[in-house]
Amino acid sequence: MFEFTVRNGVLQASRGGTRWLSSGWGGGYVDADAAYNVSVPEGFERTDLDAYIGERRRGAGFERAGPTLLTGVDLRHACGARCDAVEAVVTAGISNPAALSTSGDDDGPSTESSGWTPGTVNVILGTSRAVDDGSLATLLSVAVEAKTATMLAETGFPGTTTDAVIVASDPDGEAATFAGSGTPIGAAARASVRDAVQESLRSRYAATDPPESVEAAEHGVRTDRRTETFEP
Repeated sequence: MFEFTVRNGVLQASRGGTRWLSSGWGGGYVDADAAYNVSVPEGFERTDLDAYIGERRRGAGFERAGPTLLTGVDLRHACGARCDAVEAVVTAGISNPAALSTSGDDDGPSTESSGWTPGTVNVILGTSRAVDDGSLATLLSVAVEAKTATMLAETGFPGTTTDAVIVASDPDGEAATFAGSGTPIGAAARASVRDAVQESLRSRYAATDPPESVEAAEHGVRTDRRTETFEP
């Protein structure tokens, strides 16, 4: 499986010759030996993210480049869960919740984010099975769905304004054709993400309560725009 190491505010998930798909900065498909989750300080304003990521990675003693997520959550709150051929590590904080109105009523003026803010639910999930790029994208959607369902149940919010996910597959592992929710890989991914999100939230909010609304949070957005629906 994957090896997870935390040093100097940087979490490395390492495994040689891995295929990754990231929804984060500079994301997409890449073959690399490692992926990262980097905790940034309060008041973070850097925009040269490639340079910043390289500085932090090398400063933590990690030489191998790879897809990277940024989070405002301290990595002491990183939590992992493993199920069958899947494992996930999550950092979860909701100082910048993203709420979505699903009623027909206007909930009042929308709140807008002023940019990147601390918080973030970041997921790094890997499987020892070999799946193609299409199924790896399916696995990412399964991880996002599990994160969203868990966050709604635990906090009332589907996530934050800066959530991101990295998923990974072992090209040399036992082949698996599909990775949706009804498959063994998908089911293991859902369970792993659920449990890791719950544990990270418990760690992050052990001494304080999470915000109960966008207005009570430090930052955040509420989407209540109405649309024109149509039949294609």
